Amino acid sequence: MQNATRNAMQHEGARPAPLTDTQKIAQHMARLSIAGLPRNYELLYEAVAGHNAALASDIAALGSHPQQAKLDALGLQYRLVSHCGLAAEAAGSEAGKLLREAAERLADGVRQKHAFLRAAEALLESISGNGDQSLAAFMSEMEFLAASLTSVLSSEAGLEVKLLADAERIEMLERGMSAVQSASVTDALTGLPNRIALTKAIGELYELKEGVAGSALIMVDIDDFKQLNAKYGVQAGNKLMKKLADLFRKSIKKNDHVSRTEGDEFGFLFANVGMREALAIAERLRHSVEDNMVFATSDKGDPGRLTISLGIALSSDAATPAQLEANARVALLAAQSNRRQPVQAFGR
Repeated sequence: MQNATRNAMQHEGARPAPLTDTQKIAQHMARLSIAGLPRNYELLYEAVAGHNAALASDIAALGSHPQQAKLDALGLQYRLVSHCGLAAEAAGSEAGKLLREAAERLADGVRQKHAFLRAAEALLESISGNGDQSLAAFMSEMEFLAASLTSVLSSEAGLEVKLLADAERIEMLERGMSAVQSASVTDALTGLPNRIALTKAIGELYELKEGVAGSALIMVDIDDFKQLNAKYGVQAGNKLMKKLADLFRKSIKKNDHVSRTEGDEFGFLFANVGMREALAIAERLRHSVEDNMVFATSDKGDPGRLTISLGIALSSDAATPAQLEANARVALLAAQSNRRQPVQAFGR
């Protein structure tokens, strides 16, 4: 029986298993001879698995063997996290170089001043100790001193100009690094904070002196979003994502936090709420999405409504930030596996 089945598969030709996103990225990088650097993986992941058509087009425009510098430029253009770190490192290195050069110029200026002072002191000693010095000799020493002073003043003026230019450049670098830091914690598509920002917010929560009791983490996943992207196109999916982000942004208060943590996933951190309040908030979020996220569809049997699954975890049930995120993830998986109960709470 096994032989017959095997023969039948060989005769018909067994279909190979579909490639994973990781395999697709590895193949694409090998085909383009792209170095296996973490930031290159992130770049290709955003283009291939993140369905960023514009980035994929820009990478293709670089040709069959894209240069690393041009790939890095694209990463900066699309504000990818690893490339933002690269830019911050480069800016910090340049700022350090400018400061070292400024210190060297200041030290050189100080040496010139000391040399001038020594020459002036020598002249005074010569005048006071040699009353019979000829006028010609005196004038010669004064000319030397005047030339030294002119050199010092010229050097001072040049130093001032260069220091002002360096200060302006360092200020520009600081603004650039501030923008890079902001970009590294911001989702490029929606403008919401990203996973890094959410992890930081949870970490800060656990550093509070009053403890972490009284906060809730709600993880939200868009149901069947990959299928929606495949059916209606990436541009429609991106438009939906931006609209959803705006809806979520309006759903939080000043002390609360919302991030886009994955392609179709969001995380909310609510302060001063218990389980009853967290469940009510989750239900409001769910109804808000289902009532407002309606999109055009040519299929009359498809109402074009978006649905979400939500997982809730309380900070009082987790000793660490990682445990809180894990608890919320468990609850979210439970909600995704049971569409009849799309809101699930950890441990409840």
